[in-house]
Amino acid sequence: MSETNVVLIGVFDGVHKGHQQLLNRAKEIADGRAIVALTFDPHPTTVFAPEKVPTSLTTLADRVELLKIHNADQVAVMKFNEKFAAMSPEDFVANVLVGQLHASTVVVGKNFTYGHKAAGNVESLIAEGRTHNFTVDVQELKADTEVISSSRIRKLVIEGKVEEARTLLSRPHRLDGVVVHGEKRGREIGYPTANLGNIEGQTIPADGVYAGWLTVGINFWPAAISIGTNPTFAGERARQVEAYALDQEGLELYDKNASIEFGWYLRPTLKFDSLEELLVQMKKDCDKARELTEK
Repeated sequence: MSETNVVLIGVFDGVHKGHQQLLNRAKEIADGRAIVALTFDPHPTTVFAPEKVPTSLTTLADRVELLKIHNADQVAVMKFNEKFAAMSPEDFVANVLVGQLHASTVVVGKNFTYGHKAAGNVESLIAEGRTHNFTVDVQELKADTEVISSSRIRKLVIEGKVEEARTLLSRPHRLDGVVVHGEKRGREIGYPTANLGNIEGQTIPADGVYAGWLTVGINFWPAAISIGTNPTFAGERARQVEAYALDQEGLELYDKNASIEFGWYLRPTLKFDSLEELLVQMKKDCDKARELTEK
């Protein structure tokens, strides 16, 4: 690490436009110093309120990558456990910010809290800065006039409002997982889908049909995406997230890592009276998805 650093602190789930404002501000004032983003894993609520742990907007690996894309030179991931949560605000400043990260400027949002029972706030951090010889740069995270937060974006995604979420994230919301075996019905009816598994803990949009993209390895395809329980077909099944790569045939994707990105909400999940009706609608969905993703 350089002699002194500009340090940003936050969970940074989603690395949304508000977080990007902090990172851009750090870049403005760095003046040759390294920019270090300090993030926490798992989410602090796993210690404070395990029953209220939010679903994540980004996996930890994606979060680190996005922080680096948006100006962080280094990312420090602090394990958030009971021992760390019990650290006093003074010890957090002295041991972590100054001792480990060599902060000469700390950039935070105006609602930032830290230390045991969130006893530290922006005012106490500024006072600690005078003692330890660092400055504090406080930013308000806003888009237009509304505050941007991970919880606000999470709510939009859960409601299926993926276009609004995309605006606040500055990119489409994404799920990362592995292609698993489903009922293979899509293959039988001419729309073979990649069924995404291993997505527990991520923020899954509302049931419905979406236009977006499917990425597997170096391949990136426009896709029609379905979330739900396939109510047209008999039997009980769990919610599934599946993507049909438009105009692709003969893909063998099982057990491969895959990502699905959500561009647009097209329609709610419907129960059709016949397979023929479903196929007519699926063609319309694919045509619409093709039109949107080609823009």
